[in-house]
Amino acid sequence: MFDAAMTQTILLTLRLAGITTVVLLLVGTPLAWWLAQGRGLWKEVVAAIVSLPIVLPPTVLGFYLLIAMGPDSPLTAILGRSLAFTFEGLVLGSVIYSLPFVVNPIRNAFEAMGPRPMEVAATLRAAPLDAFFTVALPLARPGILTGAILGFAHTVGEFGVVLMIGGGIPGQTKVLSVTIFDYVEMLEWGKAHVLAGGMLMMSFAVILTMLLIERRLTRGQR
Repeated sequence: MFDAAMTQTILLTLRLAGITTVVLLLVGTPLAWWLAQGRGLWKEVVAAIVSLPIVLPPTVLGFYLLIAMGPDSPLTAILGRSLAFTFEGLVLGSVIYSLPFVVNPIRNAFEAMGPRPMEVAATLRAAPLDAFFTVALPLARPGILTGAILGFAHTVGEFGVVLMIGGGIPGQTKVLSVTIFDYVEMLEWGKAHVLAGGMLMMSFAVILTMLLIERRLTRGQR
């Protein structure tokens, strides 16, 4: 029942989730720091935009991403090619719709840290960048870890956005959630059970691992 097409789909999904998680941490960590430290109305406006994918229907977000990646879009004019129905387009879309699941936990960790550690670092003549890497990031490890795991898991499970901007091309954009949907439509319940059950177990393992590691890191900081 487990065939080469399933293996290809799983590897493609893990590759997409892995690349997306790395990009999300690189983009989301400084953004979360700015949201935690910044002041004024613009901070809340940006925070609302970042959190928009949480409440926006995936098909709506996917529709506008598809337009943004279409042949007549400014993005296509800049890049010289369309990102619609490509793996690169899936990565860009995944980063956008998984962004709040990474930024919000990291922002909460930075806010929970409070200003005192950075003030102490400043009195010891530590440069702001040095204090960020040696003080703020280590103290925010539970939030960063939570964000990374949630971003990875959410990317693996997303369906509406990846179907809209990826189209389900085998070997290029057809990820696990789209494959399960196709098996159900073809009434191949056995294959759908194999993949859906695997995702269920993986999701449980991811959440359990996150909770255990977060608990251990939190105890270590006390």
